[in-house]
Amino acid sequence: MKKVLLIVGALVLLIGIGAAVFVKMSQDALNQLVKTPITDVDLSVVEDGSYDGSYSAFPVSVTVKVTVEDHAITEILITKHDNGQGKPAEVIIDDVLSSQSIDVDVISGATYSSKVILLAIRDALIP
Repeated sequence: MKKVLLIVGALVLLIGIGAAVFVKMSQDALNQLVKTPITDVDLSVVEDGSYDGSYSAFPVSVTVKVTVEDHAITEILITKHDNGQGKPAEVIIDDVLSSQSIDVDVISGATYSSKVILLAIRDALIP
């Protein structure tokens, strides 16, 4: 019985340590994301076409397809968004389309996903 309790205790301890490491890694990645600057894209040098971009900051990951015509962004499709609770951030593409810039305010309550979406759009448009 003592061996079983010892083994169970060791497993609980290992799971606790693993969970703590996971939480720490997630928080470090998100803190780094907050510090990542988002510089705008010069659309005057972007040729017509569809461009794929992606960005990840664990646990948020986004893949986009951005269409450009006559040096203007005409469409942004989010093809993948692993977000936890960041789904509301997807409306940020409307702000980007209307302002023709990624220099827009993030969506309140979905800051991390907003930044990752903007950085994915930037990745698509910067060679």
